[in-house]
Amino acid sequence: MISIEVEAEGWREVADLESAVERAALAALAGETAEVVVLLTDDMAQAELNARFRGRPGSTNVLSFPAPDAARPHLGDLSLALETCRAEAAAQGKPLSHHLAHLVVHGVLHLRGRDHEDEAQAEAMEAEERTILASLAIPDPYRPVEAQN
Repeated sequence: MISIEVEAEGWREVADLESAVERAALAALAGETAEVVVLLTDDMAQAELNARFRGRPGSTNVLSFPAPDAARPHLGDLSLALETCRAEAAAQGKPLSHHLAHLVVHGVLHLRGRDHEDEAQAEAMEAEERTILASLAIPDPYRPVEAQN
């Protein structure tokens, strides 16, 4: 089950917001029965979470909070920052809906234990993201937009 909490109303600009988030999360779960909470917030709230839980200043696009094994089937929580995600999508020349789906997939993969601490892990995780996003008809997020046309 995917629970979605919208704190920043600007997220509602994304067409079929809840459906898009749910489809991306379920695709990344790859059939695993799990519960994920997705918080769609703003940069101010995201910066507070980033400082509190990661000890880092400022906002970031997505934060993943894995649940302990004892909480299963709850896999964990994601938090996404509107202004950061909107700016990244604009800078990359892609729709916010595509960037949102990518970051939800990325976050769920972190909840499932994937990481990108070294080059081999990063390549494997990016390949998995590409495959999942392609199944949702979303272009490769790591390929320059000009090359996709």
